[in-house]
Amino acid sequence: MTIFLSNTSTFKTKALQWASHFKVCCVFDSHNYEDKYSKFDFLLGADSLSELEIYTSNVQAFEQLKTYKQHKNWILGGLAYDLKNGVENLQSHHKDELNFPDLFFFEPKHLLILKGKILSISSPNAKEIYHQIIGVKPNKKLFEFTGQLKSTFTQAQYIATFNKILTHINRGDIYITNFCIEFFADNVAINPVLAFKKLSEISPAPFANFFKWDDKFIISASPERFLAKRGNKIIAQPIKGTAKRNTDLGTDKQLKTNLQHDYKEQQENVMIVDLLRNDLTKSAKASTVTVEELFGVYTFAQVHQMISTVVCQAKPELDAVEIIKNTFPMGSMTGAPKLKAMQIIELYESTKRGVYSGAIGYFSPDGDFDFNVIIRTMLYNASKKYLSFEVGSAITTNANAEKEYEECLLKAEGILRVLDGK
Repeated sequence: MTIFLSNTSTFKTKALQWASHFKVCCVFDSHNYEDKYSKFDFLLGADSLSELEIYTSNVQAFEQLKTYKQHKNWILGGLAYDLKNGVENLQSHHKDELNFPDLFFFEPKHLLILKGKILSISSPNAKEIYHQIIGVKPNKKLFEFTGQLKSTFTQAQYIATFNKILTHINRGDIYITNFCIEFFADNVAINPVLAFKKLSEISPAPFANFFKWDDKFIISASPERFLAKRGNKIIAQPIKGTAKRNTDLGTDKQLKTNLQHDYKEQQENVMIVDLLRNDLTKSAKASTVTVEELFGVYTFAQVHQMISTVVCQAKPELDAVEIIKNTFPMGSMTGAPKLKAMQIIELYESTKRGVYSGAIGYFSPDGDFDFNVIIRTMLYNASKKYLSFEVGSAITTNANAEKEYEECLLKAEGILRVLDGK
C-alpha cells in the first residue's frame, strides 16, 4: 500500500506512539539529512513475526544470525559491543545494570517506509494500520526526568585514568583508544517515546533510532554510520574529530575550518581510517579498498564532526553477516591496534558497554544492510528503572586530559539538555 503524506512530521510522531504499544518496535529516522547511501528517510517496524535473542557473547552468535536471516524479508535489530568476545579472545567482567541482549533481531509484522512524502506500508492489514495511526491522538505531555544523575568517573578520576592510558600509548602498546565514561540514574521512570521526541528536537541526527525490546529501550541521536552495503559496495564512515558549535555564525564557521585543519584531530581520524581499511580487506575484492572522502567536516546540532568514508567491493561469496563480523566492533569506538585497544578499554573502563558502541540496523530483502553506531544514546531498562548513557573521546599521544574530558561533556550535551528539561 502506497500513500502520499502532506504532513510527514505529524505522521511520524503518531506512528511511533502507535508502534510503542507493541512488545517490539524499531524506528530509524534520518531527520532529513542528505545521504547518498540512504534507502529511506524514515522506517518503522512494529510487532514481530519472529525474533532472535542471544545473551551469550560467543562465536556462534553471528552464525545464528546468519541462519536466522535466511529467507526472510526485512530484519531489524542490534549488535552489542560485547559480541567482540566471540570475535576475539576477549572477556567482559564489568557491572551491567541494563541487561540488554548481546544480539537481538526481529522480522516485523508491520513495516512502514517513508521516502520524501511517499509512504509504503507492508502489513497483512495495511489499510487498517494506516487508519489506526492517523487516528492516534499525540501525547502532548512534556518529557519529565526527576532522577539523580551520577557518573562513574569524576573529572579527577578521568584525568588519572587518562594518564594511565597515555603510558600505554607512549610505550607503544597502542596508538589510539576510545575511553568512555557512564552517566546513570537508578530508580527512575521515564516515558521513552517522549524522551526520543525531545532528543530528536534538540539533537536531530542522520542515524537516529528508537528501539523497544520488551522492557528495554534504545533512544538514540547517533550521527555515525558503522557499515552499509549497497549492491556489491561496502561503506564505512568513521567519525573521529569534534569541535563545539557557536551561536555566532562567523565564529561557528571558523571553528569548522579549524577542525578541518587540526593536526591532532586529523591524526585521530587517519588512524581509524587505516584500521577500517585493514578491516575491510577481510571482505574486499583485491585492490578495491579506497578512501572515498578523507577529513570531511559535517555539522550537527551541538558539534562539528570529522567524518571519512572508506569503501570497497565485497567478495561475492561472502554473506552480509560475515562482512559485518569482519569489521565488528567498529574501529572508531575501539582504537588501534584493535585487539590491544579493546583489552585496555576493558582494563580501565568501569561499566560493561553492552549496546553502547554496538550497532542498530537492518537487513533488507535485496541483500543490502545499514547499521549505525550507538553513541549519543540513552539506554533504559524500564523493569529495573535504570537509565544510562555513555560518552567518550579518543586518546592519542597528542591528547590533553582536560580537553578530552570537556569533549565527553560536549558529546553528552544533547542528552543532558533532555534530562534537564531545557
